[in-house]
Amino acid sequence: MQTIEASLPGVIVFEPRRFGDARGFFVETFQAERYAAAGVPGPFVQDNLSRSSRDVLRGLHLQNPHSQGKLVSVLRGAVLDVAVDVRVGSPTFGKHFATELSEENGRQMFVPRGFAHGFVVLSETADFFYKCDGPYSPKNEITVRWCDPALGIDWRVATPQVSAKDAAAPLLSEIPNLPRYEG
Repeated sequence: MQTIEASLPGVIVFEPRRFGDARGFFVETFQAERYAAAGVPGPFVQDNLSRSSRDVLRGLHLQNPHSQGKLVSVLRGAVLDVAVDVRVGSPTFGKHFATELSEENGRQMFVPRGFAHGFVVLSETADFFYKCDGPYSPKNEITVRWCDPALGIDWRVATPQVSAKDAAAPLLSEIPNLPRYEG
């Protein structure tokens, strides 16, 4: 497994090794000791799978309190995956990191606690899989407006399809209960 350091501390991109032949391929998608050694604390307590169509944008979501770290990957299709540091007091507050995850490149990205997360589908459809180190808590969910100009995210899609909740989300500067940076 190869690791790629992102421009935001704690965000890690993984390229698991694929072993393939004429029959197909095999990939070890998670091994606790190896991922812990690479900086993914775990343990994971919940797995999720979503299927979305081209140009669907989901995000930017996080929870506070009861935050979640997420190990995300794409099983089918391709997405632009984005992590935004929203920890008040962080040297990288409001900065984002984006990378393409696809079934072809087999990459995974770890989004640490205290980061908002979202993705937009670049292919006809995409199956997006994520492991979470904390359970989903609807009452603690925070949504940051995906098109907040202060974040400067190029989603690479002219007219994304977003949920009513995501479309009505506040700007980052309007959210009072963001997580705190703890150094």
